[in-house]
Amino acid sequence: MSVPLTLLGLLEREPSHGYDLKRDYDLFFSRGKPLPFGQVYATLGRLARDGKIVIGEVAAGEGPERKRYVITDLGATEVDTWLAQPVEPEPNLQAVLFTKVVLALMLGRPADEYLDTQRAAHLRRMQELTALKRGGDLVDTLLADRGLFHLEADLHWIDTATVRLDALREAVRR
Repeated sequence: MSVPLTLLGLLEREPSHGYDLKRDYDLFFSRGKPLPFGQVYATLGRLARDGKIVIGEVAAGEGPERKRYVITDLGATEVDTWLAQPVEPEPNLQAVLFTKVVLALMLGRPADEYLDTQRAAHLRRMQELTALKRGGDLVDTLLADRGLFHLEADLHWIDTATVRLDALREAVRR
């Protein structure tokens, strides 16, 4: 997730205070990992330094001054470019798991047991995401669906690898 580009996108929607940006980011994009206030303001500082946003109106508050940030043409152009570019496909969804399976086979360890353990972990995570879908709003549901689809693909790979373990064992021992 690109925090700077996401904040720029939120600012293109409307000029906002840092607090409002954090609230909207957490509401739509963080899902369990809230954006720290320090990161919000550090990112806004870098975006201002780079000419992608400017400080609009400044209002006195009960604490520090409340600055409203406004996106510049340069920032809007960057958002347009970013949105138009496709997201890089994730070719290595379980590269670590593949490495573990191959090493286990090379070392004569129980790769099938490791795959079973991973399958159980995936199934637990799928249960968590399914519960999130049941109790969540549309954003939670769509994010949970994305996670579930990836986990289903991983489970399919785990099942395929399990079936092919003997052949893979022979291939890595050569």
